[in-house]
Amino acid sequence: MPDQIVSAELARNLCELSFRIGRQVGVLVDRRGIVTHVIAGDSRKLFIPELGRARAGSKRFRGLRLLHTHLHGEPLSSDDLTDLSLLRLDLVAAIQVGDSGLPGTLEYATLLPPDRLEENQGGASDADEGARESEARPAAETNRPWRREGPLRVHELREQFLELIVALEGEFTRASTSSGQTDDRPRTILVGVQEGRNDGVERRMDELARLADTAGLQVIDRVIQRRPKVDPRTLLGKGRLESLLVRSMYLEAELLVFDRDLNPSQGKTISDRTELKVIDRTQLILDIFAQHAYSRDGRLQVELAQLRYLLPRLHLMQQSLSRLTGGIGGRGPGETKLEIRGRRARDRIASLSKQLKDLEKKRQLRRRKRHKSGVPVVAILGYTNAGKSTLLNALCRSDVLAEDQLFATLDTTTRRMRFPSRRELVLTDTVGFIEHLPKDLLNAFKATLEELHDADLLLHVIDAADADRDLHIRVVEEVIEELELDALPVLRVLNQVDRLDDEGVAESIRDLDGVPVSALEGDGLDDLMEELERVLWRQGHGDVRPAYLIP
Repeated sequence: MPDQIVSAELARNLCELSFRIGRQVGVLVDRRGIVTHVIAGDSRKLFIPELGRARAGSKRFRGLRLLHTHLHGEPLSSDDLTDLSLLRLDLVAAIQVGDSGLPGTLEYATLLPPDRLEENQGGASDADEGARESEARPAAETNRPWRREGPLRVHELREQFLELIVALEGEFTRASTSSGQTDDRPRTILVGVQEGRNDGVERRMDELARLADTAGLQVIDRVIQRRPKVDPRTLLGKGRLESLLVRSMYLEAELLVFDRDLNPSQGKTISDRTELKVIDRTQLILDIFAQHAYSRDGRLQVELAQLRYLLPRLHLMQQSLSRLTGGIGGRGPGETKLEIRGRRARDRIASLSKQLKDLEKKRQLRRRKRHKSGVPVVAILGYTNAGKSTLLNALCRSDVLAEDQLFATLDTTTRRMRFPSRRELVLTDTVGFIEHLPKDLLNAFKATLEELHDADLLLHVIDAADADRDLHIRVVEEVIEELELDALPVLRVLNQVDRLDDEGVAESIRDLDGVPVSALEGDGLDDLMEELERVLWRQGHGDVRPAYLIP
């Protein structure tokens, strides 16, 4: 029967045996038609022997097809389809056992190449999941990487098996070639969880994608789970976690990145069940900081934050340590120290804290000297990637690193700026803020951010063209309040107005009370310099604050 999916004789023998013992039975058949395994289960499920669940390659299948019985008239189950994907079987077929033990109808499924997944999407939408996700949904209902045929009678099968499998492997080969997978960055699936309604999950996922790109990851898919209440063990429901496992194996993902923080137990459980490296948003941000920390201050602060994050997770990382540390989410200044345990981690944290205090004393000395010089200090702050470093470069004609990436600037940078009137001020560029900035990271960087307390003015740079600018403003103002900087005067700078039309610029000025500029194009910089000079030296305006100055 090499060219048949299943012969009538084999189907009858399987059904008769299954009917007699009241259990599912099945066989694994190779492409020569030889039975390699005979398998028995219970009345609802088959137990496949260990075949090696590691991926068998993106182009070729395992060379085995699973033919088995169902006793209760049920279609292909989620377990059947999961085995098809994870084991990369040629085909899975379920034969219904009739009342007299004779074969009934048959249903079978084969894998689809990645470029045909979109046409195969269907089933219940994510919006419907909230009411039903407490029970495991069949993996077949979401992100279906397979084609299903049937129900058919055995004698109605017309598809030639060998032709089918050769054609499928050809499609997989062509899909892999046409995709041109030359990108060697870690293949990553982003996972979002929406709890309740309208919690901004799409916006968070967009920002997570930008963070992933900044960290050097290749995002190959997004998965969003919508639930009225998250699962305390895995965040996701059982069915969606199983579907995610299938999806990750099928797309050859190496990494799962969650949009919210995972507690130590959740991270370990998800990692164990998927056999993938799992990191959360905080760990991703820590990794970006580790990549961008160049000064001694920055590197010590990042290592301190990494160790504080890792400390409560050490006791859960016995066997999965290699998956959770090293590489993305575990590199940077603390990379060689991340495998330490308990007491050594606490000793290292104490040592880092002492070193940072010593460096803080030196910074205080520099600030006192600067204060004695009488030169005003203006600190630039804002949401990450709002254009702070670009503005610093434009005002001071400097070459500070400015890239279209989140957290491109990490180390505090100070430059002198001279006005045409020969007055001078000191501009300080600080690390950008972000929504839900990790507490350990903020605490670690408080020493550096203390320089903001000595500023005469805070320059709040806002990306006026960003759709989420109001949220970004609120996030920055909350951080300013948390750092106890809210007593300092703030001047808002509305950056990237070149991306707005005239009406949009006028609306931004009216709503946000800021100075409109384009740091990249150089527009509005003269007006900003005049406003800075007027605010800092008053120029005969007495105690009247300018309209742009937010108390």
